[in-house]
Amino acid sequence: MAMVPGRSAASEFGEKIPGDHVDAPELRYFVMALFFIFGGVTSLNDVIIPKLKELFTLSYTEAMLVQFCFFTAYAMIGIPGAMLVRKVGYMRAATIGLLIMIAGCLAFIPASQTATYWQFLVAYFVLAAGVVIVQVVANPLISLLGKPETNSSRLTFAQAFNSLGTTLFPIAGAVLILGSLATVSARDLTGPALDAYRRAESAAIVHGYLGIAVMLALVAAAVWMFRNSLPAERHDGERSGGLGLDLLGRARFGYGALCIFLYVGAEVSIGSLVVNYLMQEHVMGLPEQSAGKLIGVYWGGAMLGRFIGSAVLRAVNPGVVLAFNSVAAIGLIALSISTQGYVSGYALLLVGPMNSIMFPTIFSLASEKLGTRAADGSGIINVAICGGAIVPLATGALADAAGGNLGIALVLPAVCYAIIAGFGLFARKPAVI
Repeated sequence: MAMVPGRSAASEFGEKIPGDHVDAPELRYFVMALFFIFGGVTSLNDVIIPKLKELFTLSYTEAMLVQFCFFTAYAMIGIPGAMLVRKVGYMRAATIGLLIMIAGCLAFIPASQTATYWQFLVAYFVLAAGVVIVQVVANPLISLLGKPETNSSRLTFAQAFNSLGTTLFPIAGAVLILGSLATVSARDLTGPALDAYRRAESAAIVHGYLGIAVMLALVAAAVWMFRNSLPAERHDGERSGGLGLDLLGRARFGYGALCIFLYVGAEVSIGSLVVNYLMQEHVMGLPEQSAGKLIGVYWGGAMLGRFIGSAVLRAVNPGVVLAFNSVAAIGLIALSISTQGYVSGYALLLVGPMNSIMFPTIFSLASEKLGTRAADGSGIINVAICGGAIVPLATGALADAAGGNLGIALVLPAVCYAIIAGFGLFARKPAVI
């Protein structure tokens, strides 16, 4: 999105800024870049999981520890991240988050040199800690850039740039990371030969994250330059009760936070299993790299759905759209597990477009009328994103318990979507303070 001199950030979204919102044109580059980066970094896990699963001969449950460590950071850092925003402001907090992400990328270097799985997990946690802080900043900023009644549409449009990152990063990762796998398997090696193989193959992971670290450094420098762009930002620290947990007492916000937990868990579960799912003989029987490239269909569908959804949400009740997409996701999962071949594979991939509007719509519906407590609400919502740690781990355990039957494991994400559909119907009416 190009910045036009003399126009406000909200006018780029086709709106006039109300008096209690921010007129800061330079934030357009900042917000879109942040959504792009943390989306791409998060989805890259879907490529790394099959890589590490092969290198360390892991079960599905053990492989899902990548997502567990990554998304556990949301539970631990979400509220402190909101407190940091209240203390130092949006722009400075974003810079801190980006620097922590750089530290996480660099942590992959010693993990690769020792070829130890738990060190990779530590690196993912550090990287995710920075992602959480950046996300705590980015979501409320969208609310500051226009009218409250169009928050769902505006946040969905911004999330499209998040999806652009989730589409491009896995495709590049499949080529650079999965493509480096040798013809030999870790299962065929032992002792020093196995250690050497793991170090050599994990080097591709390091190279990818070093490239990301350079990108993050450039963005951090740009964000720091605009650290004083929001001199009038307000955060209600006195009413927050310190952690903001009192917000969960509001039925709408509490139900919405639960649905963020379930949505992220369902989306990450499917994304984490899709490579192995498409490799199954009764589905598509694809080689690993080819299956990895198709992750772009899953996330690319979400990207297109968000651009379309940003327009639809201006004309159709957001709660109704959320309920419709949730039911459609359930139907696609049912179609996938009850069929074979390309129908089965693409039915699962098409859950991506159904996911498109879910996070921004749930976030906006849950956060209606939070006002100056937006940072507190964002912190709680980001804690709820730890569903990406719990649900995938449970899905992996279900797959192992079913003897590797991934179709049975997909029933759990379907249950998550059913609960989200209920929230859409519940929140279709305007919030009452």
